[in-house]
Amino acid sequence: MKIRPFWVFIHRYAGLAMTIFLVIVGLTGSLLAFYAELEQALNPQFFAEAQGRPPLSPIVLIEQAERLAPQAQVESVWLNPEATHIPVSPRTNPATGQPYELDFDQLLLNPYTGEELGRRTWGDIYQGWVNLMPFVYKLHYSLALGELGGWILGITALVWTLDCFIGFYLTLPAKANTPGRRPFWQRWRPAWQIKWRGSAFRINFDFHRAGGLWLWIALLVFAWSSVYMNLGDTVYKAAMQTVSDFHEPWTDIPDLNKPLENPAINWHDAYRIGNEAMARAAATQGFTVENPAGFWLNRAKGFYVYTVRSSLDFQDHSGQTRVVIDASTGEQKMLLLPHGQYNGNTITSWLAALHMANVFGMPYRIFVCVLGLVIVMLSVTGVVIWLKKRRARMSG
Repeated sequence: MKIRPFWVFIHRYAGLAMTIFLVIVGLTGSLLAFYAELEQALNPQFFAEAQGRPPLSPIVLIEQAERLAPQAQVESVWLNPEATHIPVSPRTNPATGQPYELDFDQLLLNPYTGEELGRRTWGDIYQGWVNLMPFVYKLHYSLALGELGGWILGITALVWTLDCFIGFYLTLPAKANTPGRRPFWQRWRPAWQIKWRGSAFRINFDFHRAGGLWLWIALLVFAWSSVYMNLGDTVYKAAMQTVSDFHEPWTDIPDLNKPLENPAINWHDAYRIGNEAMARAAATQGFTVENPAGFWLNRAKGFYVYTVRSSLDFQDHSGQTRVVIDASTGEQKMLLLPHGQYNGNTITSWLAALHMANVFGMPYRIFVCVLGLVIVMLSVTGVVIWLKKRRARMSG
């Protein structure tokens, strides 16, 4: 088999295999570009009015969550000016040795008063409109199928990444061996254009080919960042550590024999240690801490992650300056900066920010919304091309 027909075959059937998944992630991704606005429109009760004073500290909010839900244990706290999100899990009932039964896994608190704004099982669409946008997120990330769906979309993202290069190669003009051939660009230029006066099939074909070329870099960024989000501790880690300096605690630190339920270092001590460690890092690395952004406990690996927004952060609405604290000893295990520390982490920070439309403000969010629809268009036009050629082969 000649090389080019072989890659045409691979591109065609890889596209078919990915179609339904890319349609789902394209449509849901368009909505997620405006997640905060849609969530607030659907659930205004979950949002507090911003006040002209600092919010309560993460520790105060954690203690309030434990008072409001004594049968639950806090897993993390995520801060923003409108609401504090606190994921929880059931404590063990000492009378039975079994976890308590909870009908929620997330508390939402007013960040200024600690008042409860609501509770829900995040992403459970059976609870109604309160979970529509979280359900859309779960569809986008894992087809709402948990770990299995994450693997399916991770493999899809890996195939998509490879297919980006195959598709690009197939737009290149074939080698011309005739004397006086036209320059390369003149032969490649039609691939970038849409012949509006052509047949319906030709316009469909041009949309597929030219759309993929004009947005090729963006498509590759979203494909490879999807590999990070779904296969981060396997394929992505292996690839990035081969070509760059990449570190993350959830991939570099091994799991404990048994997840921690009552760590020796409690939330209060971990927060104090994290603040002290962050202050030392700011002094030595030359950055300024602006405000806390998140605080979470990884029970499986036995560490806390204290996250702040600092002068090093470039994302629009979050902080990615992190310090990792051992939950058994209080020792600082790792400092992770948004950029400039490890080149692999810098690349990853940018990939995540671009994927989640968390940079460059509203214009880029609109671009991401439109890109999701373009991904759907490229998937559908690819199927139309395949069906047309299949009918031609069968009739011939």
